Amino acid sequence: MDQLWLSFVQWLHSLGLHIDAGTAQVLADGAARATQRLDMPALLALAAALGWASGIRLYAVVFLVGGMGALGWLALPESLAVLQHPAVLMASGFMLLVEFFADKVPLLDSLWDGVHAFIRVPAGALLAAGVFGADNASMAVVAGLLGGTLSATALATKMTARAAANTSPEPFSNWGLSFMEDGLTVGAVWLATQHPVAFGFALVVALVLSVLLLVLLFKFLRAVLRRVSSLFSASAKVA
Repeated sequence: MDQLWLSFVQWLHSLGLHIDAGTAQVLADGAARATQRLDMPALLALAAALGWASGIRLYAVVFLVGGMGALGWLALPESLAVLQHPAVLMASGFMLLVEFFADKVPLLDSLWDGVHAFIRVPAGALLAAGVFGADNASMAVVAGLLGGTLSATALATKMTARAAANTSPEPFSNWGLSFMEDGLTVGAVWLATQHPVAFGFALVVALVLSVLLLVLLFKFLRAVLRRVSSLFSASAKVA
């Protein structure tokens, strides 16, 4: 941890950003405290955040959590340590940029979400399960089920809202939703890692709002389900 922090400080110096010893120690102490917060509520919050946010921005979640681990801001569980590998960070960072722009284009965003329906839900389940790993198999299964369900709920809400927004010819509602999703992803990861209990309450509110939105926009949800079903049918025919 100390060696990693020293490398980070040296990197800042190479960029011309110099910090004095006192400031460096304060920041280091803050990073150290962050790595000591992974008790059971923190682990559950992290698992829930990984699952839920993966349904919205999978690549951003992988990049953010991996980056926090690489900088020493978050003590990643052993089974998730791979997220902080430079190759994983580069790949997730690249896909984050691709998704950021693809998600801002009306209709292309729905196509992108439709394709990623087969990726985000299992990925959310795997990431959530990875919080506990093989050392706690029972909790890993519980977290995986929780993560997959939360990912599917977030994805369904996102796709339904986008289907409704894409009925309007102007792009501004689509852009607004997209930027809001960017903010929600970052906010969920931050809140889960810094204030796990508060994240739990926020997640309950988000789930209630998701259910209400899905009920109000049920006709758009049916359109989304038909689109996903057609993708399954097309894949079966190709196979």
